[in-house]
Amino acid sequence: MEIKVEPKTIEIKVEQEAMERKIHLDIPEATVKKTKEEEEQPLSPAARVFHAPEFNCYVITVIGVKKKIEPDVVIEGLKQTLIRHPRFSSKMDHKTNKNKQTQRWVRTNVVASDHVIVPEIQTQNIENTNADKLLESYVSDLTLVPLDTSKPLWELHLLDLKTSDAENVAVLKFHHSLGDGMSLMALVLACMRKTLNPDELPTLPYQNRSSSGSSRLTGGSRSGFRFLWLFMVLWSMIMLVLNTICDALRFIATAMFLKDTKTPIKGDYRLSKPKRMSLVHLTVSLDDIKLIKTTMKMTVNDVVLGVTQAGLSQYLEKRYEKKKKIVGDNQEYKSYPNYMPKRIRLRSALLINLRPTTGIQATDMMDKGSKCRWGNMIGYIVFPFSIGLRKDPLEHLGTAKRIIDRKKNSLEAALTFIGGKFMIKAFGVKVTANLLNRVLSNTTMSFSNLIGPIEEISFFGHPITFMAPSVYGHPHALTMHFQSYMNKMTVSLTVDPMVISNPHQLLDDWEESLRNIKTAVQERGSTYQ
Repeated sequence: MEIKVEPKTIEIKVEQEAMERKIHLDIPEATVKKTKEEEEQPLSPAARVFHAPEFNCYVITVIGVKKKIEPDVVIEGLKQTLIRHPRFSSKMDHKTNKNKQTQRWVRTNVVASDHVIVPEIQTQNIENTNADKLLESYVSDLTLVPLDTSKPLWELHLLDLKTSDAENVAVLKFHHSLGDGMSLMALVLACMRKTLNPDELPTLPYQNRSSSGSSRLTGGSRSGFRFLWLFMVLWSMIMLVLNTICDALRFIATAMFLKDTKTPIKGDYRLSKPKRMSLVHLTVSLDDIKLIKTTMKMTVNDVVLGVTQAGLSQYLEKRYEKKKKIVGDNQEYKSYPNYMPKRIRLRSALLINLRPTTGIQATDMMDKGSKCRWGNMIGYIVFPFSIGLRKDPLEHLGTAKRIIDRKKNSLEAALTFIGGKFMIKAFGVKVTANLLNRVLSNTTMSFSNLIGPIEEISFFGHPITFMAPSVYGHPHALTMHFQSYMNKMTVSLTVDPMVISNPHQLLDDWEESLRNIKTAVQERGSTYQ
C-alpha cells in the first residue's frame, strides 16, 4: 500500500501555552559562543565514509506517543532544542581547494517548519492492523527518498495515525554522518523530559564500564593473593593479545575471501544500488529478559544475543522446511524438516560504543575535552552465531555468552575503529568504504543494543509509548536493533523484502524463543529450590 508524502503547510503560531512550558536544551553559554565562532567544521573521517555512495547510511526512528500530536507545539519545541545543536543546524558543503575537494559542516539558519512534514493520511474506518501496515508502508517509502543536502540532514514526520501500540506516531530521519546511535540518542533524549516531572531529564540505567573481576583481588595484602593477582593480570594480557591477533586475522580473511553460508536471510549487496527496505518492530517485556539475566548471571546483552540465536535458528529451520522435493510418479511434494545444513556460518557485525562513559551528554559532547565525544565513535566486532535447533533452549544462552565473553577480552572493536581512520588517511574514503562494504557483504546481518530511559518520558508534552530506532543503507538484508524503555524492550528489524518477505514471522520466532528460554529458566530454578 503506497502513501503519497505531501508536506502540509504549517502556520506556526507561537502560543503562550508552548512558551510557558519552557522547553529548552541547556547548552552552556561558553559552548554557544564557541559554536558561533566555529561556523565551519570539516567532516570527520567516519562521516565522510557514511556519505560515500558505497556506504550511504541513514538512521530512522519510529516514536509512538499516547496522544494526538500537536505540530505547532512540536515545532516550537524543536526551535528551543534540536536546531540549537551544531550538527542539526549545519548543512554539508563541498569546497575545492588546490584540486582537492573537501566536505565541511557550515552553519545555516534553520527554519523548523521546513524539516517537519505532516502528511495527509485518510484514517477513517482503518483498523489497528491496517494502520500498522500503513505505517510500515510509509516508513518503507522513506527509505527510497534521500534527504535534501541543501538543508541540515534531518527531518521529522508527524503522522496522525492510530496504531495498535500508539495514538499517534512520529518518524525522525537523519543521516548517519551526523553521529552514531549513542550520540544521537543522547541528543534526542536531552530534548525530552520525564512525564511526571517535566523539569527533569530522562534517567538511564547506571553502567560501570571500568569495573572488573580482577579489581576485587587488589585488596589482598598477603603475598599469595599478590602472586595470584599478578598471574591473572599477565594471563589476561596474553589472552588479550592472542584474541586480538586472531580476531584481526579473521577480519582480514573476511575482507578478502571468508564468506558466510548462503542462507535465506543473506543478501548480496556489494556495490549495489539503494533498495527499498522494510522496517517492523515488536515490543516485549524487559522484566522477562531481566529474569533470565538474574537467574543465569548474565548481562541483558548476553540474553538478547542468546535469544536472537535461538530465534534465527527457529526461523531458518522453517524457511528450509519449505524446500520440497518431488517424490514418485504421482508428483507429490514432500517436506524435509532436517534439510537445514548442520554447519552454517552466520556472522553478525555487532556495533560497539567506544566511549568511556554513557548517559545524556548532549550539552558537552561537542567540546574537545569531553570524555563522551560527539560523532561516530563506534567499532565493530564480528560475532558468529551458532545456528541449529537445541533440545535445551538454554544452550543458546551458554553458547552466546561464551562467544561474547571471549570477544570482550579482545581489542577487535578498537582495532576496527583505529584501522578505519588509518585507511581513510592512507588510501582515502572511496577505498575505505569499498573495504567496509566488502566486509559487511561477506557477513549476514548487523546487531546493536541501546539503553533507554527507565521512566516514562514526553516528547514536547506528548508521552512516549515506544521508540524503535534502525539503520539502513549498509549491505545487509537483516539488521536487528534493540531499544529498552521503561520496563519494555523494542525489537526493530530492517529487512530487504526481496530476501526476507515475512519479517513478522522472524519477530514471532524471536518472541517464542524468549518464552521458551524463560520457561526453561523457571523450571531449572524450581528444581534447585
